[in-house]
Amino acid sequence: MIVALLGTLACEQEERLRRKVREPMTFVPLRDDAATTRLSDGLASARAIVTMRYDRSMPPAPSLGLLQVGGTGYDDIDLGYLPPGAVVCNAFGHEIPIAEYAILAMLQWCTRFMEAERSFRVEGSWRLGGRTAAPYQDELTGKTVGILGYGRIGRELARRARGMGTTVLACTRTPRPTSEVDRMTGPEGLDELLAGSDFVVICCALNAATKGLLDGARLGRMKRTGVLINVSRGPIVDEDALFEALRAGTIGGAVIDAWYRYPSRDDLTTRPSRHPFHQLGNVYMTPHSSAWTLGMIERRWAAIAGNLDRFRRGEVLENVVHRVPS
Repeated sequence: MIVALLGTLACEQEERLRRKVREPMTFVPLRDDAATTRLSDGLASARAIVTMRYDRSMPPAPSLGLLQVGGTGYDDIDLGYLPPGAVVCNAFGHEIPIAEYAILAMLQWCTRFMEAERSFRVEGSWRLGGRTAAPYQDELTGKTVGILGYGRIGRELARRARGMGTTVLACTRTPRPTSEVDRMTGPEGLDELLAGSDFVVICCALNAATKGLLDGARLGRMKRTGVLINVSRGPIVDEDALFEALRAGTIGGAVIDAWYRYPSRDDLTTRPSRHPFHQLGNVYMTPHSSAWTLGMIERRWAAIAGNLDRFRRGEVLENVVHRVPS
């Protein structure tokens, strides 16, 4: 069975994938800079593709049976370009580090740890010390955490947030009883969640229903001290509205890991938005790094290898998100 590793990100995991698969298969690495002829030949014979992006700018894959996304989001897969009978699966393994990142973000916001460390180290100043009449720090205990989307990340976050002594609210398409959340609602409860939360953590997928879900009106329903944490996809929050809400102080702040613009391998200095978020004092910014741990990589590629083995044996696949009619 020929498996195309489409894109540099997939190609970089080739050796890890080789170690994890059990069935015989041939891997064809197709990096971002692959020549058109090599790309055409590799995709023409591939029974499976592992990739984060596949669209009409690429050669067709007429023999494709399995498109295995290298992550959870499949918004960069053109489902209408897939051949009849193809199955699309995604992969997880990222929920633990992202949940830990969100907790870290909330703790940092409350304790001002980085500001205190930098001023003490760089300036040699005790101005944020407990013996120098510094402003009081806050505590995460007693806060309310609102989770938008209650899939794998939302569940892991809820467990940790409850353990930190917070009240946990959740809004999801399919609400169901759980002991890990104090109150769960469907989409009709989103405005109430925004108004009642000290921290709002975006954990839902990007799709037609969630793109621009948090616009200016909805951001205006948050507490003026509320903090938005985006660990999902940038466009779930309206870019213009978010910048204006932060600039004007409509909300207290944001911790942003998921963005609106991304770099190429040739230019790693691309600004993540057309707005200067980096100039705002009430924003923490990270380069979509919340899930990037060795533990995540090992779990995710073990799952991808398992799906390739199942496909090779003709068994039921895991994490199916789309089937093209035959």
